[in-house]
Amino acid sequence: QVQLVESGGGLVQAGGSLRLSCAASGRTFSSYNVGWFRQAPGKEREFVAALGWRGISTYYADSVKGRFTISRDNPKNTVYLQMNSLKPEDTAVYYCAADRRATRYPSGASREYDYWGQGTQVTVSL
Repeated sequence: QVQLVESGGGLVQAGGSLRLSCAASGRTFSSYNVGWFRQAPGKEREFVAALGWRGISTYYADSVKGRFTISRDNPKNTVYLQMNSLKPEDTAVYYCAADRRATRYPSGASREYDYWGQGTQVTVSL
């Protein structure tokens, strides 16, 4: 069993930056692919970014490509999402997730992920 706890959310002005962290418990976390998803009020949860278990393969939603960077520190069992050039439309609750299948390429489909954190709120103001 893996437990995920996100942190680092908050209020930021448009154009600013935030770094989200996702701390994981469980010895096998380093062998899982990981992802970040977000859900804005009244909208469905959407994919943001994913990273393979070796920290090499990445996958980004078009809406964040070039602005967000996903990374991981396996010895610390932590996943990060560096968010730069934030826009008001990035406002959402951000969730990290883990996929225990450890496939070669990480998935952007939420149904493929087995473990989820509780989410952290990111609000971007004009």
